[in-house]
Amino acid sequence: MKIKIERTEKQPKPNKQQKKSTIKVGTHKKLTLVLWFVLIGSVSFGIYKNFTAIDRHTVHEKEVIETKIVDTNRIESFVTAFATDYYTWQQDQAAIDRRNEQLKNYLTEELQQLNLEMVRSDIPTSATVQRVQIWGVMQADDKEYDVLFSVEQQITEDKKETTITSTYSVQVYMDKNRNLVITKNPTMDSQPKKSTYQPKSLESDGTVDARLTTELNSFLETFFKLYPTATEKELAYYVSNDALPVIQKNYVFAELVNPIYSKKDKQIFASITVKYLNQDTKTTHLAQYELILKKQDNWKIIR
Repeated sequence: MKIKIERTEKQPKPNKQQKKSTIKVGTHKKLTLVLWFVLIGSVSFGIYKNFTAIDRHTVHEKEVIETKIVDTNRIESFVTAFATDYYTWQQDQAAIDRRNEQLKNYLTEELQQLNLEMVRSDIPTSATVQRVQIWGVMQADDKEYDVLFSVEQQITEDKKETTITSTYSVQVYMDKNRNLVITKNPTMDSQPKKSTYQPKSLESDGTVDARLTTELNSFLETFFKLYPTATEKELAYYVSNDALPVIQKNYVFAELVNPIYSKKDKQIFASITVKYLNQDTKTTHLAQYELILKKQDNWKIIR
């Protein structure tokens, strides 16, 4: 009996240095792709934001307002002349016709027709304007102005004279050549009244003692005796920063009235009334000052 022996050749062991790297395919590949997509998306979004970014810095807008200076003297003179002619009349027809003709210099044609019946030939009164007071000119739009004014009239009826004051508003149009015309008839209005406002007076706060008060009074009395006739050179010894102007008036100093002083740091705040005798009018003149004094080589009024 023959026994067949088969030999199996041994496979050589792989050399560790020759071992090839392999890429495993599976869940890790999917995760890597996802990360690549995220990275590419982030970079793309960053580039997009860089180009479309909103500047979040606070922007302070400055509104530039151009001031347009309007010479209201022309308008005031026009309305004053109009009011003088409009509120003056006589009882005879010839005078009424002259008045209506004169009003053509101020009114639009429509207003001329409207005012024809204001003063009739059978009117029992005559009127003379004593004074016209312009209270204000307000710009209604680019070319129209509202004017508030008062008229003081002397009314005569049956030889009896009375004085009345009335307040009205009119609207005036100014064209590009600065010609004027009244576009709104005088309409009753209220006259401005005195305000109830009372300014807060400076009060002594105890920061200036009696010795310093006497020193300040002496300085100011000396100064205000000289002030009315002082030259610019003489004034410079007492005043700096052009705090008070040269006046050159024939005033004689009488006294300081109730001076009030307050001290802050090295400055003295003074609220005073100076009593003068006006040699030209022979009247008493009371001048009020709010001053700031500071002691340098001597006391000086700095504001």
